[in-house]
Amino acid sequence: MGTWSVAREMPPAKLPETVVLSLGGSVFRTGAGDAEYLRKLATLLRALAAKTRLVITTGGGRTAREYIELGRELGLTDVELDEIGIDVTRVHARLLAALLGPPVPPVPAVSLAEAVRESHRGTTVVLGGTEPGHTTDGVAALLATRLRAVRLVNATSVSGLFDRDPRKDPKAIRIDRIGWEEFRARLVRVGRGTPGQEFVFDQLGAELLARARIPIYIVDGRDLGELESALLGRAFQGTRVE
Repeated sequence: MGTWSVAREMPPAKLPETVVLSLGGSVFRTGAGDAEYLRKLATLLRALAAKTRLVITTGGGRTAREYIELGRELGLTDVELDEIGIDVTRVHARLLAALLGPPVPPVPAVSLAEAVRESHRGTTVVLGGTEPGHTTDGVAALLATRLRAVRLVNATSVSGLFDRDPRKDPKAIRIDRIGWEEFRARLVRVGRGTPGQEFVFDQLGAELLARARIPIYIVDGRDLGELESALLGRAFQGTRVE
């Protein structure tokens, strides 16, 4: 009588965590030591990509605001101004993608669907804006919820969320932890704004992340040590929204 052997089922391989980085344009290009910073940033991101699945959005920053202001003086519509800002974010994305090198596609994704497909292939994803009406923070939030990210790191020009603007008031106090209700209330008080305006985070993006229970870590993007800690989910100097 023959015997049957049943192969032992192997446990499914554990997929790497997905982390989304929203890299503000104010961090990307400041006019001081940008080339050195970007080289070190690319080195850090390549190392992290071996441990986690990264999705990176790049903002437009000062460069986008300058073009948007010029367009506003020329009478362009808000949609046209948004499109100009998006073009600048895509220039930044292309520069970062080229620095990171293969297997990162040299031409960044231009839509959420394309970015999701690239992420599912296991490569680091870099992109700028996608369409008028969405900031790159908002795009990052949409991708974080779609890809079930464990956290979204918001790299800004300041070291977290403060009770007042620290660039104007040296006595401003950083808020190290804040709940979703209070965070969203702060964004509502600020309002949705106009193309090119600076905010700590996109209001629509915050709503999406709150519903999905994906925390936001706000950190000084120029402090690569703190940025690395935030990306890895370790203790860092900044603000946790959760």
